[in-house]
Amino acid sequence: MVTPVSRSRHRPRAVRVAVAEIPLSTRRTTRQQQTAPAPAAAEPAVPGHFLCPISLDMMRDPVTAPTGITYDRASVEGWLDRGHSTCPVTGRPLRAEDLIPNHATRRMIQEWCVANRALGVERVPTPRVPVSAADAAELLAAVPAAARRGDGSACRQLAARARALGKESERNRRCLAAAGAARALSSAFGQHVDRLALTALTATGALEEILAALVLFFPLDEESRRHIASPASLDATVSIMSRGDATARATAAVVLREIASSCDAECLDAMCEADGIHEALVKLLEKPVSPPATKAALVTAYYLVQHADHRAASRLLELGIVRLLVELLVDADKGTTEKALAVLDSLLLTEEGRGDACAHALAVPVLVKKMQHVSDMATEFAVSALWRLCKNDGFSGGEIEGTCKAEALQVGAFQKLLLLLQVGCMGVTKERASELLRLLNGPRSGVECIESVDFKGLKRPFL
Repeated sequence: MVTPVSRSRHRPRAVRVAVAEIPLSTRRTTRQQQTAPAPAAAEPAVPGHFLCPISLDMMRDPVTAPTGITYDRASVEGWLDRGHSTCPVTGRPLRAEDLIPNHATRRMIQEWCVANRALGVERVPTPRVPVSAADAAELLAAVPAAARRGDGSACRQLAARARALGKESERNRRCLAAAGAARALSSAFGQHVDRLALTALTATGALEEILAALVLFFPLDEESRRHIASPASLDATVSIMSRGDATARATAAVVLREIASSCDAECLDAMCEADGIHEALVKLLEKPVSPPATKAALVTAYYLVQHADHRAASRLLELGIVRLLVELLVDADKGTTEKALAVLDSLLLTEEGRGDACAHALAVPVLVKKMQHVSDMATEFAVSALWRLCKNDGFSGGEIEGTCKAEALQVGAFQKLLLLLQVGCMGVTKERASELLRLLNGPRSGVECIESVDFKGLKRPFL
């Protein structure tokens, strides 16, 4: 008997179609070709007559010399500023005053930039016309003339114009400086103060604007310094530094720093006698308005202390400057640290200054901390200041009487001084570091040493 076969049990098998295997590297290459972005269009080549012969870059402010060669203004003026006096291409004599703007070439460059904007070329902006010597002389003559008339508004506008021109380019600044900008502005400042009441001047903002313009034309010559250092002008400057807005206070501080750092004895005498100058300097340290203003106040205070035979130091100490300096040094930057240490070291020449420093819980730890890892100048002043404190802090019979030595040993001054001498220091710093080691060597047994950076280990609380 034949058993019938069920169709459901003999279903036809699916036939697999063989696919040729594609190598992995080939498939990756194909995929990358499909997903890779189209290459960016190459930047167009700049026409040769658009290139400056000095920098070989496209000219932004083309000027033509009497020799017929066209240069970019910045390049050719830089060439002349480096002491050259001839045309770089022809070798013929050339002066900055002989350069003439080449407007035709500049327009061609701008049109070429616009035509190739789609290829990523940016349009060259139209340059400002630099100030000429005649224009500079006319502008600067108008500033003191407005001051003599008592026209504060006009004087403010003219000073603002001079400042804007000076900030526009280095060439303008040099041109105005050569025309006597510092003398004209300082003279106008003095004439304003002499002619009108201080309240009226401050209301117009003329004094602040003159000082802001004057900053651009440092250094000041002797005549300019004497204008600002007159008693009336100093009172006005100190008033601005005390009661002006933040920008005006910073500007006044920078101007006073410029006068003080000139070491002009007559100007320093006048500054020491100016009403409120010490209070204004301390106020800038207590409530800073900007880092430049803080540094300017420190420099001014340093020169006043150095000059005034302890008169300025006594007044600053009465105002609590030691406390402010120590607190400022805790987390100050390099420049501020150097200047604050210089002022503190000068103040420690006085007995009052040493007393204030010894009474502050952070004075010795901060000095020990700043002996390293700041700068050579900071090391010099920190070692000198610590030497002044410890030298006047005696001990006897192995018992420490002075707190400064005890604190110095506690925060690791002995170890840091040894390391400082091993690394190498020169001159007075080496002598004072060696003497400090001798002063600290006797009483250092039994003193617990803590890391000077960790102020939590101090025995005394903060003052």
